Amino acid sequence: MSAPLAHLRDVGDLDEGRVHALFDTTDVMAQVLERPVKRVPALQGFTVATLFFEDSTRTRLSFERAARAQSADVMTFAKGGTSLSKGESLYDTVATLAALHVDAFVVRHPAAGAPHQVARWTDAKVVNAGDGRHAHPTQALLDAYAYRAAGGRPFDATKVVILGDVAHSRVARSNAALWAMLGAEVVLCGPPTLLPPALAALPGVTLEHDVERALEGAHAVMPLRLQRERMDAARIASMAAYARHYQLDAARLALADPGAFVLHPGPMNRDVEIEGAVADGPRSLVTAQVAAGLPVRMAVLYHLLVGKEAA
Repeated sequence: MSAPLAHLRDVGDLDEGRVHALFDTTDVMAQVLERPVKRVPALQGFTVATLFFEDSTRTRLSFERAARAQSADVMTFAKGGTSLSKGESLYDTVATLAALHVDAFVVRHPAAGAPHQVARWTDAKVVNAGDGRHAHPTQALLDAYAYRAAGGRPFDATKVVILGDVAHSRVARSNAALWAMLGAEVVLCGPPTLLPPALAALPGVTLEHDVERALEGAHAVMPLRLQRERMDAARIASMAAYARHYQLDAARLALADPGAFVLHPGPMNRDVEIEGAVADGPRSLVTAQVAAGLPVRMAVLYHLLVGKEAA
C-alpha cells in the first residue's frame, strides 16, 4: 500500500508517478461505474464534507456522487442558509465540521489559497474544488485523463494549446502545470490583455499571441470560456472581435495535427470561444470530459483517504 495523498490543494501536491497512479485507479473506478450496482465499500466509515462558498452544480454533485459511490458518508455545506449569513467565519465553519469527525473536506471558495488555509486548521484531508483564479486540480486531472482515455499521444509527445481567457482561469493554470509535469509542450495563447506575462515563468510553458502559430501541429486544443463576470471592461473590444481573432473554428483547427483532440472545461459560450460545429464534432472530447469527472474524483478521494493505487 502506498502512502495516502496528503492533500490535493493544487497540482503541486502531485508528482508524475502519483498522477499516473491516479489515472490507473480512475480506470478501475470507471469499470465500477459500468456495473449493475455502481458502488464499492472502499470508503465505508469515512465522512466527506463538501464546502462550497461559490455556486456550483456539476463539481459539487460530482464529488458527492464520487464519495457515495464508494460508500462514504457525505455532509453538504453551501453558503446559502447557513451560519455564514449570521457572520460565522470560515475558520469557525471548518472547526465546527471537523468536530463532527469529517475525514476530508472538498472546498470551493472565491479567495485564492482558501483550501491551503483550511488544511492548516484541520487534520482532515483537503481537496481544492476551485479557489478564485488560482487552481482547480481535479478539472485538470479529468481533462488529461479524457485525452489519455481517448487514445491521445503519450504526454511527452503531446503539444497542448490552451486558448483564450487565461487571465481569469484557474483551469488554465492547473492544466498548464499538470500537462507540463507529464512532459507535454504547453502553449498558452490569447490576446495580450488575457495572457499574463508572469505565466511564462511556469516550467515547460510558452506564451503566444498569434493563434494560427500556436495551433500549428497541436495534438490537443482547449479553448476557455470568456469569464465576463470576472472581466474588466477594457479587456476585449467586444465579444464579436474576440471571436473573429481567437475563436476555435474548423479553419483554425485544421492547422493542428490531423488527429488532434478538442477539449473544453465548460461551461462554453458557443460560437464565441469555440464554433458550435467544432464543439460537437468528431474530434471533440467535451462529453468524455464530463464523464471522466466522476471516476477521476472517485480516484482522488480514494488516494486521499486510503492510499492504495487500485481499488
